[in-house]
Amino acid sequence: MENLVLLRPEIQEYIHQNTGQVDSKIAFTKNPFPEVDFKIILNQIAARTKSKNKLPTWFECKNCIYPSKISVEQTSSEATAQYKSKIVNGTCLIDLSGGFGVDDYYFSKKMKHVIHCEIDSELSYIVRHNFQQLERNNIQCIVGDSAVTLENLNQKFDWIYVDPSRRNETKGKVFMLKDCLPNVPDLQEFYYQFTSKILIKTAPLLDITAGLTELKNVKAIHIVAVENEVKELLWELHKNYTDSIIISAVNFNKNNRDIFQFIWDSHCEINLGLPKKYLYEPNSAILKSGGFSEVASKFSLDKLHSHSHLYTSDNLIEFPGRVFEINTVFPYSKKEMALHLENEKINITIRNFPDTVENLRKKWKIKDGGNKYCFFTTDLNNNKIVLICTKIITP
Repeated sequence: MENLVLLRPEIQEYIHQNTGQVDSKIAFTKNPFPEVDFKIILNQIAARTKSKNKLPTWFECKNCIYPSKISVEQTSSEATAQYKSKIVNGTCLIDLSGGFGVDDYYFSKKMKHVIHCEIDSELSYIVRHNFQQLERNNIQCIVGDSAVTLENLNQKFDWIYVDPSRRNETKGKVFMLKDCLPNVPDLQEFYYQFTSKILIKTAPLLDITAGLTELKNVKAIHIVAVENEVKELLWELHKNYTDSIIISAVNFNKNNRDIFQFIWDSHCEINLGLPKKYLYEPNSAILKSGGFSEVASKFSLDKLHSHSHLYTSDNLIEFPGRVFEINTVFPYSKKEMALHLENEKINITIRNFPDTVENLRKKWKIKDGGNKYCFFTTDLNNNKIVLICTKIITP
């Protein structure tokens, strides 16, 4: 394999020494190994640089080989892979879209035997090599089409895991699972011949309601965010399951993990209210989950408007999201804006407001940054209002 040359000690040392350097800067230097395609070495440097925070286990691993930088960008982070491993149980799991193998590394710590299926033979070779370096000896790598592999193995698995890839990236932000490979909605009954439990990873762009129209037997959906950015949706399918669906909105921060759970379509009663002393903005995982009424109900908060997704209270509470103390509230008007915000430096957020942040900054000459935060929103009486707040730093 072409990648074996990368294991030469002097090339490994060069890759490690240049990790973190700007791609373009290294690209214009002389190739110290003229017998090796410099692009391959440059890719290793770029991919290893990307892995430092996302994949620290691989970053620290001696003689690790990386696929393309894009593959490293698209793979699961260790934080999300570790979370997935807590969902599965049993003895044997098969991953139908193995990729770089980060998920399987963590599955192998939970399961006795893991099978990594990958149609790309070169990527499968890289992954097999890395698993050896990482001393994960209970992962079997198989090259080929996953459906054919399932039929050839013809055995029962405790879990099937699949991360379908979109076939048409030009379709924009809205897509269906039937637009992906493998086509899980069409293959679901086929998969149930080999397991009773399926775990599906999808991109956060997939609409939850749309996913539920395509998939049967959904028992739980996990929305997983890292540092308030939704990274993936996880769908638990259990054969013959027809009961309530549990939604888990998970956000990993540097020092902790917020989890908010509720039953899909639980129809909670909520109170609407005018701004009080404190303002609460849910984290991105909760916003993606659509559990807006459930948040208000669980934390006994008033919602500013049925569509604003901002909450308020007189007493300060712990909350899975950003928390602010409200300093000033005023109606959105030319007079009030000139008095409070024109030519000021402040952070802007809009929620249920008929304008963009960019337009508001331009119109009122507001600079970005500073220690104050401003929310443009709509209150329960459908009035456009502005809230100037101070962020409360939670432990």
